[in-house]
Amino acid sequence: MSRWRPPPPRSTAIITRAGFDALKAELDHLWRELRPEVVKALAAAAAEGDRSENAEYTYRKKQLGEIDRRVRYLSKRIPSLKVAEGVPTDRAAIFFGASIEIENIVTEETHVYRIVGPDETDAKKGWISVDSPLARASLKKRIDEEFEAELPGGKARFAVLAVNYP
Repeated sequence: MSRWRPPPPRSTAIITRAGFDALKAELDHLWRELRPEVVKALAAAAAEGDRSENAEYTYRKKQLGEIDRRVRYLSKRIPSLKVAEGVPTDRAAIFFGASIEIENIVTEETHVYRIVGPDETDAKKGWISVDSPLARASLKKRIDEEFEAELPGGKARFAVLAVNYP
């Protein structure tokens, strides 16, 4: 049995201006501030002697690997992203960047989501990826239209209550 796993499906390379700026700031912070601090701490831990029993050295080595992995990902991802600027001409329909209020027709629960790029999703804020089943099903729908989405818990029907663009 091998460790090979198929690569994950490619995510949509679109992002909002705020998300793009946040990714660039994260890359800058990792490369210019955090990584040099970790390298200094790693060098100090390595100077203490026996590395096989040095927990600080092991921790810092692992931390440096995680930073380098994230820097490598961001360095490749940022140039491939397309920033979606402006607002669509048809503001009554759901497109990328929209904040939507939808109601589950069966349970009558309402939810507010914002459709953003896969690199800036945040469940606590209600930001969902444009690649998610709910966002894909809701695209191009208008107020009072109904749509069906295949969610992890099964199919669900929704009605669009509001569409706003920041």
